[in-house]
Amino acid sequence: MTTVRPSEQMRDLGVVQYGAPVLAEAAHPFDLPDEKDTAEQTVETLFAAMERIARVHPFAKGMGIAAPQIGIDRAAAVVQPAGPAAAAIVLLNPRITARSEEMDEQFEGCLSFFDVRGMVPRPLVITVVATELDGTEVTTVYERGLARLVAHEIDHLDGLLYTARMRPGVEPIPVEEYRQTGREWAYDQ
Repeated sequence: MTTVRPSEQMRDLGVVQYGAPVLAEAAHPFDLPDEKDTAEQTVETLFAAMERIARVHPFAKGMGIAAPQIGIDRAAAVVQPAGPAAAAIVLLNPRITARSEEMDEQFEGCLSFFDVRGMVPRPLVITVVATELDGTEVTTVYERGLARLVAHEIDHLDGLLYTARMRPGVEPIPVEEYRQTGREWAYDQ
């Protein structure tokens, strides 16, 4: 019996894998509203990729995907929060404008190198400015797990992988050693 590695499964679903130049470069922003049609097509493509991936892998903590991960060098990402009724978050030209000093460290995974998980420190609260299709900017505050998901995707748009955020000396672990699959991130109340 042949076992398909998680990263190979993601590659087969159309996710660009670690080492591809598009993952290491800052994505090009949209000129909105002039590029509204291009932005809408990019977002539709991201949703289609998320649907393909969700059919083969459950994401109890939510999931996200950035345009560079499907080979599109544009500043768009989609985040699907945990929970069946949660609405997806579309991020166009997002940028983090404020971060809380309070941080926590949790395991993260990445569709572009899905064979490992890494402990990543992130702020518990971030403020994000994103652009709507009509060109207006909207500011949103994200907290805890949702802040982590959104920050992870914005990092992709800046050409960063989560390993760039890990503490020195901390290495990702093989997915087989990761034992929190299927549970939401834990936070002290």
